[in-house]
Amino acid sequence: MTRHLVGLDIDGTTITHEGELREPVRQAVADVLAAGHHVTIATGRAIVGTLPILDRLGITTGYAVCSNGALTLRLDPDLDDGYEVIESVTFDPRPVLTLLREHAPTALVAVEEPGVGFKVSANFPDGELDASERVVPWEELLEHPVTRVTLREPEASPDEFLALVHRVGLHGVNYAVGWSAWLDINPEGVSKASGLEPLRRRLGVEPMHTIAIGDQRNDVEMLRWAARGVAMGNAPDEVKAVADEVTDDVDDDGLVPVLRSLL
Repeated sequence: MTRHLVGLDIDGTTITHEGELREPVRQAVADVLAAGHHVTIATGRAIVGTLPILDRLGITTGYAVCSNGALTLRLDPDLDDGYEVIESVTFDPRPVLTLLREHAPTALVAVEEPGVGFKVSANFPDGELDASERVVPWEELLEHPVTRVTLREPEASPDEFLALVHRVGLHGVNYAVGWSAWLDINPEGVSKASGLEPLRRRLGVEPMHTIAIGDQRNDVEMLRWAARGVAMGNAPDEVKAVADEVTDDVDDDGLVPVLRSLL
């Protein structure tokens, strides 16, 4: 059997938007792992938001890509926390946050503290951040290099926020607008694809044996990177357009037939 590297998004792909991991999906992941394939979570979530999903999926070894590619974990149940960070890419948040504060003064801002949570300008809506948050003065958000910055404008629509981002112009960073008025900013050149490619080489998987499944704009680079890029049925049209194929909606267990095709 040829082992594949499967880059797997979490929200809207593996779990529903309500946070449910459906049993057919869990079983399909387990079967693909048992068959010897490398299932690697590749997510925009922080480390502390990713670990519970890995636990629910039964993934205790291998690797995981977090924070849209800025953090790569090696999973090992013998380690104290069950993982170690083997790659961390950071950037200076001051220039981009100073610019965005001028154009979006009411936006909520969060900077990630890997393995801990987020420092925030003000509390985000309940349940939106996947880790604990700590309100700090504005200057504290700017003073250290970070893996990721998140902006959220609760009163704006996604289209309005996307227009704002295009109008402002962001340089020297990589960014993706989410399903809501949500903006993730990472170091330039960092994406889920940039996190997965070194793992492909490390694992000795040929490029033709790579698969990626996702549903949002932060999955675009990963879908292009993979030999077989699969968009979920609930993905925006612009994400479907870059994929090699489109599967069913997350609520219809669209991940299952993709994974079963490897068995």
